[in-house]
Amino acid sequence: MSPLSPLSPPSPSSASPSSPSCIPPSSPSLSGPEPACAGAAARPVSRRAARPVRLALCLAPLLLAAGWAVANRPVMDEGVRRLVAADPWWLLAGAGFTCLTWVAASCARQGALPDPLPPGLLLASQFAAGAANHVLPGGLGAHAVTLRFLRGRGVPLERATASIGLYSLVRSSAKTLVLLAFLAAAPDRRRLGDLVPDGRLLLALAAVAAGAVAVAGVLVTVVRPLRRPVAGLLRSALADAREVHRRPRRVLALWGGAAAMPLAQAGTLACVGAALGLGLPWQHVVLAHLAAGTAVGAVPAPGGLAVDAALVWTLVAFGSSPTAATATVLGYRLLLDWLPLVPGAVVLSALIRARVL
Repeated sequence: MSPLSPLSPPSPSSASPSSPSCIPPSSPSLSGPEPACAGAAARPVSRRAARPVRLALCLAPLLLAAGWAVANRPVMDEGVRRLVAADPWWLLAGAGFTCLTWVAASCARQGALPDPLPPGLLLASQFAAGAANHVLPGGLGAHAVTLRFLRGRGVPLERATASIGLYSLVRSSAKTLVLLAFLAAAPDRRRLGDLVPDGRLLLALAAVAAGAVAVAGVLVTVVRPLRRPVAGLLRSALADAREVHRRPRRVLALWGGAAAMPLAQAGTLACVGAALGLGLPWQHVVLAHLAAGTAVGAVPAPGGLAVDAALVWTLVAFGSSPTAATATVLGYRLLLDWLPLVPGAVVLSALIRARVL
């Protein structure tokens, strides 16, 4: 047996497996750093680069609301004066109805997905989605926050997108059904006849909708790269819709939450109207809210500006004065959107930092 020489180098197999894979070379190399070293160095840089983007997304709703307040300072001053003299108990009741809208939205979001979601985080995401809605029009901000929340919970992209589509479809359908029920029960529904657009405008809107559907169908048929993802999305949407409607609890959460959302929002409006002395019965206020939201709810305007304009017009049509109607809509928007804007942005930032979104 020959003894080992003390000067013999250690064999490669005797190297420790726990040794670090990224060791600086003793001599300069022309081939550049190792891939593991490059990846480890790139991660902190990418995180630092993403921080300004996250900060901008969180501050954008605040800046947008501040810009609107500066541009409409006389209206804001008049609304603030009326709100200061309003009945605080009715305003507190309106704040309670506002909180119910987030609960109803959370129920509808859970009902649109077969997979169970954590209730607390789901409610926090819907509260934060209200701040994002002031940046993107047509509810896209809330859908974007919800999509990121579902992806963070491990839901595949197709199923998460299909869940948002089912939520939007059921929400609009439930609001229309609630509106039809109020129209059938309201004795003064004839006052809404002046708000219905004429035949030419309805024909133009129908033509635009048919053209959009036709263009989408042609694009899906002709462009092959779009065919597979759209077909997969439709299959996932139909499968999840069938699965959800086989479960009574999911059906109750989906349709019950979708029907409760406009009623809770209308309750906020009715409470603000009672606090400011609007002079209309609550049935007219609820019907005005449902009619205005259904008529122009799909107009792409951030912050619900198109709905607010239609809401003032509808309240005046029911017999309210323009000043009282404008102040009521301002107070309604204050409770529903503006007051929760700062805490919603804070929650949104906290969810992003916690990697929930």
